[in-house]
Amino acid sequence: MPAREKRRRRRLRKLRFLRRIDPVFGPIRRRWQNSLPLRVITMTVVIASLLTLFGGTFILSSVREDLTASKLENALEDSARATVAAQRIIDSSDASDRSSLSSLMLSVRSAIRDISSSSLIYVRRQAGQAASQDAPLDFRTGAGVMEAVTTELSNAAATSDAEQLWQYVELPTSGFDTDTLPGIIVATELVFPAGIGTYDLFIGYSFAETDDSLTFITRTLVVTGVFTLIILLLLVWYAAVQLFAPIREAAEASKRLASGDAKARMEQQGDFAFDALSNNFNTMADTLSARISELDTLSVMQQRFVSDVSHELRTPLTTIRLASEVLTNSENLPPVEKRAASVMGEQLTRFGMLLDDLLEISRYDAGRVQLDTEPTSLVQLVQEQVEQLQPLSQSIIEVRPLGAYNAIEIDPRRISRIVRNLVGNAIEHGEGRPIIVTLDSNSSAVAITVRDYGIGMTEAQVDRVFDRFWRADPSRKRTLGGTGLGLAIAREDAEAHGGVLDVWSAPDAGANFRLTLPKNDNQDTFLSPLPLTPADVADAATQSEQTGWLDRPRRWLSKGGR
Repeated sequence: MPAREKRRRRRLRKLRFLRRIDPVFGPIRRRWQNSLPLRVITMTVVIASLLTLFGGTFILSSVREDLTASKLENALEDSARATVAAQRIIDSSDASDRSSLSSLMLSVRSAIRDISSSSLIYVRRQAGQAASQDAPLDFRTGAGVMEAVTTELSNAAATSDAEQLWQYVELPTSGFDTDTLPGIIVATELVFPAGIGTYDLFIGYSFAETDDSLTFITRTLVVTGVFTLIILLLLVWYAAVQLFAPIREAAEASKRLASGDAKARMEQQGDFAFDALSNNFNTMADTLSARISELDTLSVMQQRFVSDVSHELRTPLTTIRLASEVLTNSENLPPVEKRAASVMGEQLTRFGMLLDDLLEISRYDAGRVQLDTEPTSLVQLVQEQVEQLQPLSQSIIEVRPLGAYNAIEIDPRRISRIVRNLVGNAIEHGEGRPIIVTLDSNSSAVAITVRDYGIGMTEAQVDRVFDRFWRADPSRKRTLGGTGLGLAIAREDAEAHGGVLDVWSAPDAGANFRLTLPKNDNQDTFLSPLPLTPADVADAATQSEQTGWLDRPRRWLSKGGR
């Protein structure tokens, strides 16, 4: 299998794994990525926890080593004192028969018990020596000490020349409990008179007190660490709240300012750095408010100017049009002058359309467009517009309603204008070839595409196709007239409905305009049911890329009812 294919499969497995865990860890991850205070507090607590853990472990390890070493040293000294005292009694005795040797062993036992701080004592004759009937019997004091002596320690005591041997063991507790306690057993030798031989002395020392001390120290460190972390968490949380409060206030003030509240301002924070931020923000807000007021005033003046000019122009325009009609219908004019009057009438009609379009554009620029919505069937609306435009076209216009039969809330006048502009544009540039108008819908949106097979456009031309007064070919004659504002107004109408108007085109391959409208007014994103790239020029992969989620344009417009 090629390495590239292996990498692709690994990426796919990784994506599947991330999709499976996203419902559980996705909200946590997004909360982590979007909250700076959470990241600061979490990282501080984690670092403090690690420092406390490492520090506590180091302290506990040092204390454990110190206590264990001290306890071991005391045990070895105690065993050495008991051994020396017992050996001194043996050396000073002249016992030779069985009875006196037994008495000697009792004296040794008493001396060891009196001198040693431990009650776990075990004395036994070393193995491998010649049998003796006079040798004293082994003895032990304390339950379980004999069982605690390991084979390893026994062998080492018989073969080693060291004066003392010791080993960590588990010693039994007193009473009837089966639990054990940590401790050590120290092994030494007691040499009796010739013929009796050597005895091993094992004394067990419990480390229970050391273990209890370590448990207490561990508990104290844990409680202290947890309490310290809680205090640190509260301090960091308080510091974060105090630190990010001005930032949150700045965000809230900017949000209110962006939503249209011109009085949104930041309060003083009592800190020179944040006070400078507040002052700069308030100065910026004052400047923006002043500029917005100026722009509003200029917009009102512009709209009023355009309205007044349009109104003033309509009276002489109507008069000139009437005069042109009179001249055109006059039978006494020569053909050349009649033709001139007819051309003047056509241009006057186009001039009237231009005035209407300019008024409409000025309303959009001023943000004072109101939609008069009503339930409307897009299929019926499109068919009506196509029937009106078909007599003006040399192309065959075919309507393919794949869906969109149900009525939706739209402004029929504006959507009709969009369809009329798109179909008219296809007639202008379709080179007399068929035009296909397709409609479809899904659960979130409805769409209309107008496909022509004309001269098409380059990428640079597609980027400017919705610009005002822009033409791909200025020398091209207009079949249906037009003002150069049709597509610009069409896009404004689409965005007023929360929809999207986009286009695909290629040189000598025609163009495909797509209008997508959301079914519900509260939808911010929606999936277009029709591809932007036509199926006859794109493969399945390109279609899946082009048929994607669309962001709903946001416009400050009012929307009225029927």
